[in-house]
Amino acid sequence: MRLLVSEMAGRASIELKGRELGFDLSQDPEVVTRVTNRVKELESRGYTFEAADASFELLLLEEAEGRRPSYFEVESWRVITETLTHSRPGEEAVSEATVKLRAADVRYVVTGEGNGPVNALDQALRSAIVQAYPEIAKFELIDFKVRILDQGHGTDAITRVLIETTDGESAWVTVGVGANVIEASWEALVDGFTYGLVRHHVE
Repeated sequence: MRLLVSEMAGRASIELKGRELGFDLSQDPEVVTRVTNRVKELESRGYTFEAADASFELLLLEEAEGRRPSYFEVESWRVITETLTHSRPGEEAVSEATVKLRAADVRYVVTGEGNGPVNALDQALRSAIVQAYPEIAKFELIDFKVRILDQGHGTDAITRVLIETTDGESAWVTVGVGANVIEASWEALVDGFTYGLVRHHVE
């Protein structure tokens, strides 16, 4: 779904994907133009939609319907990783994440633990949303890829994360970009759960 190949090929790809989603974008060239421009701008910031069809479909739905699909509103999130001073060699650090959000008009404050910050965030986000949308229980993170962009900046480099999620029947990939791997992972996680709920036609 890279528009860098050519403008014409990119617009044709958008129309084709729109048709798959039930939108006849050939009748609405303004939407195609908006999506094309947004994808170009996002790709210039490090996003890629070539391998992240789910994130692209959310973007297209947002432009075609005038709003982004939304099932929950995040108030805040945080994650900490702790290593005990007297831990034994080889003993893994423990990460703990806290997520505050509203879903189906209910406020949830949930804490999750994991063997890493992304795993902890996944557990906390999942535990909060599943109380409003039981479909989430089927979702599972099955692949996680990190790429450092602009490597000349070292630890200040922009990070891109691709996350693959499955509901046991099919899988989808979402992308996140941020100043660090946790920020980028959070964006991809939120997109992954949102897209999964769209797939399940949750109202």
